[in-house]
Amino acid sequence: MRQLPQNSILYLILALLAGFGLGLAYAWLLAPVTYVDAHPALLRADFKDQYRIAIAASYAANKDLPRAQARLSLLGDIDPVSELSALAQRMLAEGESFEKARPLAQLATDLQRGSVSEPFTSTPYPTFNTPDVPLPTTVVETIQPNEPIEEATPLSPPTVFFEQTPLTPLAQVTVTARPTFTPTPGPGAPFILTSQETVCDPGMAKVMQFNLLNSRRDPISGAEIVVTWDQGEDRFFTGLKPELGDGYADFLMEADTVYNIRIVTGGAFVPDVSAPTCTDANGASYPGGILLTFQQP
Repeated sequence: MRQLPQNSILYLILALLAGFGLGLAYAWLLAPVTYVDAHPALLRADFKDQYRIAIAASYAANKDLPRAQARLSLLGDIDPVSELSALAQRMLAEGESFEKARPLAQLATDLQRGSVSEPFTSTPYPTFNTPDVPLPTTVVETIQPNEPIEEATPLSPPTVFFEQTPLTPLAQVTVTARPTFTPTPGPGAPFILTSQETVCDPGMAKVMQFNLLNSRRDPISGAEIVVTWDQGEDRFFTGLKPELGDGYADFLMEADTVYNIRIVTGGAFVPDVSAPTCTDANGASYPGGILLTFQQP
C-alpha cells in the first residue's frame, strides 16, 4: 500500500484549517446569522431582565394578571416568582430606587397569591365647602354741591290707620355640626416592636428576620428598614420575598457585632441587637438568628 508523504499530510491539515477559518469568517463577518422573531426563552440573561421589567410595568398599569402570567411563561422560567424577586433585589443592590423595583415585587406577590392585590390609597382629609354669602351693599346718596337744594314744603301730618297683626315667631335655625375626622393607620403609622424571638436553627444562623404587620395583622410590603452598625449601613424593603410573606425581610448578621434597627415608615427604633448564642445537639455553640415582629397600633 502506498503511503502519503509527510508534506502531503501537512498540506492537507493546513487546507482543512484554512477552510475552517474561512468558513468562520464568512459566517461571523460576511453573512452572520440574523434572528428574526426569536422566542423570548432564547434571549440573553440581561435581555430577559428587561423583558421582566416591561411585563411588570405593563401589569402595574392594567392589573391583568393572566396576561402577565402568559408573558412570563414565554421566558421558560422554572419559578417566575423567584426570578422577579431576585431581579428586584439586584436592582436595589445596584442603587436603583424602590419605586422602580416595586412593580416587580408587586407582580411577584400577586403571582404568589394568585389574585390582584388592591393598591393602598390613603384616607383623604375631609374638605368643607363654605357657601359664599354676599355682603349687604350700602347705597350712599351724595348731593353735588352745585345742585340747588329745594326747600321742603310743610305738609299737614297724615292720619295713620294701622291694623295690628300677630307676631310670627322666627323659625329656629338648626345648626348641623361639621363631621369629625378620625384618622386611620396607613403606611405612615408608627410601628411598635411586639416580639423579639431567638431562632436556634443552623439553617437560619446569623439571619435577622423581620415581619411587619398592620393593625389588622396583615403583612405590609414596601416598608423600608435601615440597619446600621459600626462599619456601615444597609437599607432594604419588605415584600421582596413573597414566598416568605409580603411583610417579610431579612438581613445577614456578623458574629460579635451590635446593630441598630430603624423602620423608616413610622420611625420605630431598636438599638443594640446582636446574634444570640445557640447550642447544637453535640453541645457546640454557634451564632443563632433573630425574628423581630413589628405591628402598627
